[in-house]
Amino acid sequence: MPELSRFFGIVIRMFYSDHEPAHFHAIYSEYEALIEIETLLVFRGSLPRRALALVLEWAAMHRSELHDDWQRARTGQTLNEIEPLD
Repeated sequence: MPELSRFFGIVIRMFYSDHEPAHFHAIYSEYEALIEIETLLVFRGSLPRRALALVLEWAAMHRSELHDDWQRARTGQTLNEIEPLD
């Protein structure tokens, strides 16, 4: 599963052949959440409140890049890294 970004101990990844809806995986320590790109809602798993707030802030800033990477993944193309949250 390609890594798109990493910040504050949080890793953002996306599978090439993952299921709909368009989403990404946010992993922090032993926690993992699947977050829908369009709505930024967690539809599976969980993260600690502070980690989730950071992920949602980052995702809101990079939603179009996340959509682009989702489309690239659908066609088997190399995914682009996305700037981390500072």
